[in-house]
Amino acid sequence: MDRLLVLVRHGQSEWNLKNLFTGWKDPGLTENGVAEARKGGRLLKAAGLSFDITYTSVLSRAQVTLDLMLEEMGVPLAGEGSLPRIADAALNERDYGDLSGLNKDDARKKWGEEQVHAWRRSYDTPPPGGESLKDTGARVWPYYLTHILPDVMGGKRVLVSAHGNSLRSLAMVLDRLTPEEVVKLEIATGVPLVYRLNADTRVASKIILE
Repeated sequence: MDRLLVLVRHGQSEWNLKNLFTGWKDPGLTENGVAEARKGGRLLKAAGLSFDITYTSVLSRAQVTLDLMLEEMGVPLAGEGSLPRIADAALNERDYGDLSGLNKDDARKKWGEEQVHAWRRSYDTPPPGGESLKDTGARVWPYYLTHILPDVMGGKRVLVSAHGNSLRSLAMVLDRLTPEEVVKLEIATGVPLVYRLNADTRVASKIILE
């Protein structure tokens, strides 16, 4: 049994490029983001990987990234040969609350470098009206345990297209990272993280396709 789980962060979004806090806002991909997503699909195909089911957030940048990867893999998006797709807000990006849509440099001018750094890089300090990384994990982890993990352990090959912080939350569990370690983790856009799990649900292997 393969027990394959692949995680991919969406390609670069328009707001990534503009250095804006994005969160649950829904900007599209840049040309570079489209290219990153397509490259991710080609890397998956070149690695000989195929899938039985896909998961994504409800945000378009993750869904479009998934579409582009599947196209590059030669998988139809509808009809015969297409894959089941489950979209759920549990996999959404961290909600940045009042910071959403603001330029990160402008936020530093308004609240100070130290405060903005705490909101961005601490584990459990949420921005006003938003979520900390710990809060994000509190919705991602139960969803993983009740939906994604059972599919993987049942032998389905699973592809997840989501976001930097929702995937950091998953990586925290999979890679057994401490709160101090996970805040330093960077997940590149469009780069597949290929996990294979043991029968006890622990990670047997992890490969980054670049």
